[in-house]
Amino acid sequence: MANFNALLAGYRRFRETGWTAERDRWAELAEGQSPQVMVIACSDSRADPATIFDTAPGEIFTVRNVANLVPPLELGGGRHGVSAALEFAVTVLEVEEIVVMGHGRCGGCRAALTQSFKGAPPGEGGFIAHWIDLLDEARERVVAEHGEADERPVLRAMEHETVKVSLANLRTFPCVRTRETQGRLRLRGAWFAIASGELHLLDEATGMFSPA
Repeated sequence: MANFNALLAGYRRFRETGWTAERDRWAELAEGQSPQVMVIACSDSRADPATIFDTAPGEIFTVRNVANLVPPLELGGGRHGVSAALEFAVTVLEVEEIVVMGHGRCGGCRAALTQSFKGAPPGEGGFIAHWIDLLDEARERVVAEHGEADERPVLRAMEHETVKVSLANLRTFPCVRTRETQGRLRLRGAWFAIASGELHLLDEATGMFSPA
């Protein structure tokens, strides 16, 4: 496993090979970015969008958080990190597609399913609990269909449902809804299976995920 010294060694390899070989590209990126795709993914170390999609720097605008969640439009107080990134991607960068990508064996989805942090104080799981309570209604749907067992098929159903929740919440933002209606923006759902390395895509018409 990589510690910080290993990360520094990786940085030095990057400087000697990747950066040097693509110096013109980095000089171009220093002047600005123009990605066409925004990816909203989980913070999980096993589900890095740049690795999964084999992209180069500057090609995707990425937001990562616990369980790849997009909160619905909220105009009240608080710090709106996902909303700010979304607003920037859509209205400033004018991305053409937004991909919400969940993944297998997601700890955030398991916590939402098992409610393992429910009632915990901030700093001891309370922040997690308050974040994933965005999935309370999704949990009810999953439990109603599959039961409460903490088993892989149930967890997978929760992971799939989480992608659908984030897509629905994206459409609560006027800037997203308007551009999608005009055909200027497309929303996509995806789920990555860590064990097999397969990417599954959501068909929103059927609600089913199928291998890409």
